[in-house]
Amino acid sequence: MKISRTVGSIATATLAIFLTTAAFAADIEKPECIAPAKPGGGFDLTCRVAQAGLKEEMSKPVQVSFMPGGIGAVAINLFNTTRTDDENAIVAFSSGSLLNIATGKYGQWTENDVRWLATAGADYGAIVVKADSKYKSLDDVMKAAESDTGSVIFGAGGSVGSQDWMKAALVLKSKGLDPKAMRYVAFDGGGEAIAALLGGSIDVYTGDVAEMASHIGAGTMRILAVMSPERLPAPFADIPTTKELGYNAEWVIMRGYYMGKNVSDEAYDAWVKAFKEAYKTEAFAKVQKEKGLLPLNMAGKELSDSIKGRVQNMREIAREAGLIN
Repeated sequence: MKISRTVGSIATATLAIFLTTAAFAADIEKPECIAPAKPGGGFDLTCRVAQAGLKEEMSKPVQVSFMPGGIGAVAINLFNTTRTDDENAIVAFSSGSLLNIATGKYGQWTENDVRWLATAGADYGAIVVKADSKYKSLDDVMKAAESDTGSVIFGAGGSVGSQDWMKAALVLKSKGLDPKAMRYVAFDGGGEAIAALLGGSIDVYTGDVAEMASHIGAGTMRILAVMSPERLPAPFADIPTTKELGYNAEWVIMRGYYMGKNVSDEAYDAWVKAFKEAYKTEAFAKVQKEKGLLPLNMAGKELSDSIKGRVQNMREIAREAGLIN
């Protein structure tokens, strides 16, 4: 009889927990993803991943709204003033947002002023040379840079202090070289930078892996390394990572979401759970692929810890390069 009562009590408690969790999930009455830019860009894409990827995890569809201004500055300001505890809303961010935090472009707001929620997926940095380049490996590039940092001309579609500049700076810093001594040519976009590489105006292009997919079979360029923590799937499976080559220089072009810093643990955990469940599905993987993203599935504390470490690393590099005090 005691065993029967104990089993019954456990079953009742389990059911109560389940009903409480289910009830809270239903309480997210108006799930919203805010893209802090105009329609059509990367933040819009990030919100569309949440909209499609969480379809089976939410009782109501995620609505997408737009809040342009300061490449995310308006949004992070709002979620640190009037919407700090909004349990329905998530805000899209990217690695560019993290760099803006690191370099103080969001004013007083730092990586500690929001609750980092989950990722949508990622792209990764790539170290690229022309097919007939004298640099056959990343080690060749670095040996030349160690002999004379200015002898290697880097270039990409971003100015000094941008994500693309930061990739090259990280590689140099990993060998104790000063990023300020780097010769770096800024272009208006990746297309111009690739044209410059193929034309011989620059030696090394620090781009993104995804944009290189269409060039893999052309035989015009070679990827010396990808800046991912582990090897990527085909068509990049044969390309070594910077890490395995001995360089502490990873660059994840991360896309994801944050919430207001005063959101309750219950609401935050419900969103985290929704993303973690979605990550297990083929449907979410399909959405990532359709949006041109590679798998990078992190949520909750794991993501928060990762981001805070990344921002601090960016801040140190920016300070060493004289971009901030």
